[in-house]
Amino acid sequence: MKKITIAIDGFSSCGKSTMAKDLAKEIGYIYIDSGAMYRAVTLYCIENNLFNPDGSVNSAELEKRIDNIRISFVLNKETSRPETCLDGVNVESRIRTMEVSSRVSLVAALGFVREALVRQQQEMGKAKGIVMDGRDIGTVVFPDAELKIFVTASAEIRAQRRYDELKAKGQEVSFDEILNNVQERDRIDQTREVSPLRKADDAIVLDNSNMTIAEQKEWLKNEFQRAANV
Repeated sequence: MKKITIAIDGFSSCGKSTMAKDLAKEIGYIYIDSGAMYRAVTLYCIENNLFNPDGSVNSAELEKRIDNIRISFVLNKETSRPETCLDGVNVESRIRTMEVSSRVSLVAALGFVREALVRQQQEMGKAKGIVMDGRDIGTVVFPDAELKIFVTASAEIRAQRRYDELKAKGQEVSFDEILNNVQERDRIDQTREVSPLRKADDAIVLDNSNMTIAEQKEWLKNEFQRAANV
């Protein structure tokens, strides 16, 4: 069975990262969470006061610094899953907050940010045998990926999943706020000028609105085996 590149794209809160992590672990591939990289840059902006009073990004200052922002992944030995590091510090829990979620699309829409992170992602994937998820993996980062999946689900279901996830972590959140955030991120992701969210022509659509995790895993594994055996 040959080593391939697997690109998983789709809307926010579709469970892309979880399914990509699980698939990578099961088939022995490296998992790269591209969304975590954009979240890490967003956290950097928050912690370095690079958001203007009106909520916009101080893009001129961020552009000066972007090539010196170091993002890496370290394996959590207890969970066997990679966690995100920003300039050598583990920030996995901090990048998953609503504060970061509500601002990440603004940072990800900046062309120079995407260019810098795409370069890093393409370097990570040169040897194949990887699973990467995000918004533009199959269209921009790895347009020649042997397997491309585009994940979707209704906004309400995605908001409920996010709500349940944050509540389980002890965060006080509002369902309506999360739903609005999901819908706004969809709008920004699909309409931004640089690398907008769209399905690659050769991507397979997975609508997981009414699927169990077990059903998703089975579906993904079947698609992987089909692509890797061509």
